[in-house]
Amino acid sequence: MFKIAYHSSYVHPLPNGHRFPMVKYELIAAQLRYEAVVPDTAFFTPEPADLETISLAHVREYCSQLLHLTLPSAMIRRIGFPLSEQLIARELRIVQGTITGCRFAMEDGVAFNVAGGTHHAGSDWGEGFCLLNDQAIAACDLLHRGASKQVLIIDLDVHQGNGTAEIFNGEPRVFTFSMHGRNNFPFHKEHSDLDISLADGTSDREYLETLEQQLDVIFEKVKPDFVFYQSGVDVLSTDKLGRLNLSRAGCRRRDELVFNKCLQANVPLQVSMGGGYSPQVRDIVDAHCNTFKAAVHFFD
Repeated sequence: MFKIAYHSSYVHPLPNGHRFPMVKYELIAAQLRYEAVVPDTAFFTPEPADLETISLAHVREYCSQLLHLTLPSAMIRRIGFPLSEQLIARELRIVQGTITGCRFAMEDGVAFNVAGGTHHAGSDWGEGFCLLNDQAIAACDLLHRGASKQVLIIDLDVHQGNGTAEIFNGEPRVFTFSMHGRNNFPFHKEHSDLDISLADGTSDREYLETLEQQLDVIFEKVKPDFVFYQSGVDVLSTDKLGRLNLSRAGCRRRDELVFNKCLQANVPLQVSMGGGYSPQVRDIVDAHCNTFKAAVHFFD
């Protein structure tokens, strides 16, 4: 059975009325256990990442400001979470969950982080509820340790992975692919190695046909030896921020296309959850859990 990073600190207290659905992380873990999708032994508890590790992808001064709670107020507003020691400890555990997950993925084919996918964090900034870019840091760690020579990052959140694109701009060992809503946040897009921007209202058929075609081309061109997958579910038609029109079945089929391609290429992958903002938290949790269920079908 593949491994899943989770810690109780993933559910961080926020002010009343905050729009980020923090409770989803606890509910995802609970739902996976309740439905017996995975056994309890699948979950592992990550320790916090250290300064040296997060500095592999982020400017050291920015990292130090995070750890010492000295970020400028404008940056805190840009991130969207009140800054606290508890929040930073949470972020460091999420990062380590993805890093450790990579090592498990090399053994089991795939590994998950119940949180993560914090793709709006750039080399020296955070924004959009993202402080540290877990998958970018983990990719840098793989390269730093010589555990990978060619990384592919597949970002299928409805919002462009602008931070990831900026961090790896000019880095030939990491290929960044983002397929996202054209008219959605961030309104200043960075340049990924491949960006596919989708019109408002894009539905299952067009989305899945486009994705399948692009995956074929990318894997043939890049020949990755490790894949990161940001599997945000804000592509759903129910999402209040997404503007796309994918059904729950279409979202799961999206996951299956990624998993199948990685299996065909015999490439391990790490999966982080990314965003989801449907008004009913059940829609968010069910879609995220479907990603795990698809993985069980392919990798168990």
